[in-house]
Amino acid sequence: MLALDRFPEWMHDVKSVEYTSQVRTPEDKYRVGASAHWIEVKKEEFDFEITESLENEKLVGRTSPHHGAIFTTTFALKPAEAGTQMTYAVDYEMPWGILGKILDKLLMKRALQKGHEGDLGKLKTILER
Repeated sequence: MLALDRFPEWMHDVKSVEYTSQVRTPEDKYRVGASAHWIEVKKEEFDFEITESLENEKLVGRTSPHHGAIFTTTFALKPAEAGTQMTYAVDYEMPWGILGKILDKLLMKRALQKGHEGDLGKLKTILER
């Protein structure tokens, strides 16, 4: 479910994701350098590239500028008693001054948290089927 083209199945704001890098095997979808073009429901578009990948442990990707920011998304997986624990973190870099960055962090953090809590609930439901 962490293959980029599967994100529309569980992320509320993602309309489509298509790989722009060559995908010959399923593993190619997770390799460092794999890239995709991402279209959101609100018709906003950006590119995403995997920057770090450790099989069954970690996947990190970075967007092209999106809303004036560059987002870094990390999925970390580790075995847990009842299956697998996933940590999902999003960080971003704003091109504005320090005050703008602080205000944006406060506002953006709440928006990201609210939207992604629902996404993670949907992902959990899909995986438990």
